[in-house]
Amino acid sequence: MNGLIHSFETFGTKDGPGIRFVLFMQGCPLRCMYCHNPDTWEMCNAKYELSPQEAFHEIEKVKAFVRGGVTVSGGEPLLQAPFILELFKICKGHNIHTAIDTSGILLNEQVKEVLNYTDLVLLDIKQINPEKYKTLTGAALEPTLKFLNYLASINKAVWLRYVLVPDYTDDEQDLIEWAKYTSQFKNVERVDILPFHQMATHKWEELNIKYKLKDIEPPSPELRKKAEAIFKSYGLPV
Repeated sequence: MNGLIHSFETFGTKDGPGIRFVLFMQGCPLRCMYCHNPDTWEMCNAKYELSPQEAFHEIEKVKAFVRGGVTVSGGEPLLQAPFILELFKICKGHNIHTAIDTSGILLNEQVKEVLNYTDLVLLDIKQINPEKYKTLTGAALEPTLKFLNYLASINKAVWLRYVLVPDYTDDEQDLIEWAKYTSQFKNVERVDILPFHQMATHKWEELNIKYKLKDIEPPSPELRKKAEAIFKSYGLPV
């Protein structure tokens, strides 16, 4: 039942509403080309091993100013669904807002039980083209789309995230198809377009992993506005 944890953030402002306590879980089945936490990929690299009660104790230490709630991120947090379930049960017992930041690659009975105690899902749909998604992440797109459909079936609040990477996720037709697909879901409360950056380059170098995007520049303001305009044209709350 212990959770393998990479790190904590005690003043998170971009991982759900309000100021939040963020747990970054260890382990991820994806290998995203632009991952800013490649040091979370392998389970064996966890810095902390805590019980749900011990993790909640860390939250209690900063509850005076962390009033937005708790977000569990990663890595892929739902690899450790039993731990999150018990942690979220404790959080809901203290009336604390709960959120999960996930790729949506996992959906089983344990994950569904976690979602019963989850107020908000931050879902990363990294590409809408299946082949390009596979190239970008090393995984199939279909599980993520099934995950979004399940969230809609239980009317779970969702914030969608889209990382804008020049040459990989900026094709106009892909943006149109992404917007067309996601705009049908009425439980999507917000869409964040996140510009690609190079701030994690040093992590790839330290881990001796080849970083294929080292020569890619962040998206220009014009490209960001173009993507935003396409998403808004389909009624998405960007």
